Amino acid sequence: MRLERILLAACLGASLTACVSTGGSQEGPTPRASRSENAQEGARVHTELAQSYMQNGDMQDAMIKLNKALQFDPNYVPAHTVMAVLYERISNPVEAEKHYRKAVALDPSKGDTNNNLGAFLCKTGRAAEAAQYFQKAVADPFYQTPALAWTNAGRCLEGTGDVAGAEDDYRKAITLDPQNAEALLQIASLLYSKQNDPFRARAFLQRYDALGQPSPDGLKLGHDIELRLGNKDAARNYSRRLQSQFPDSEQARAIDSTASQ
Repeated sequence: MRLERILLAACLGASLTACVSTGGSQEGPTPRASRSENAQEGARVHTELAQSYMQNGDMQDAMIKLNKALQFDPNYVPAHTVMAVLYERISNPVEAEKHYRKAVALDPSKGDTNNNLGAFLCKTGRAAEAAQYFQKAVADPFYQTPALAWTNAGRCLEGTGDVAGAEDDYRKAITLDPQNAEALLQIASLLYSKQNDPFRARAFLQRYDALGQPSPDGLKLGHDIELRLGNKDAARNYSRRLQSQFPDSEQARAIDSTASQ
């Protein structure tokens, strides 16, 4: 399971300014405000086209569209964010970081851009610096998904071995969003594997399972927790669900391997 990032669609929609229609052609010079709006609209259109290309795996054409977007408006935050994601996908972390940082520089208090940069820094081994950006993200009163930043912050701390700090951040995420599937699964996994507390782990996993969003990791964890607690029937139920819903998963193969020993 990797660090979550904002979905590209959400990224694109979050920062858009509505284009003002001119209602037809106008004589004389174009007002400065109208030129700015037209530039942003051009940037928006090309950024959304780039997103579509990326979703179809066409990184080359996506890059062309993003470059055009930034020609229209060099300060268009969503274009820099999507460009950063693209550079990550083509394994160019240096350029990815430049665009993540540019997005933050253009809108320093914005929650999603700070969360994105924090997630990138954590992924590249800079947990202490990442924490600063997660804190900036959750400090934005207009940020719609602070639970996402707290979850990312928790995962980052867990990766450094700060188990207590990670649990605290996961709990903050769950307090804000009690149906946050990722945070529920992460805290269940942490309690089971790093705090040797299968009872509390089971409680959080049951909340995760109740959301109806099964995953190979969740079902495997449920199997392992119940097995640890001596509930073989419950463990077999998780195993059957895993084999039925995700038969080709690594987690299903792991249970098969264990059962055959």
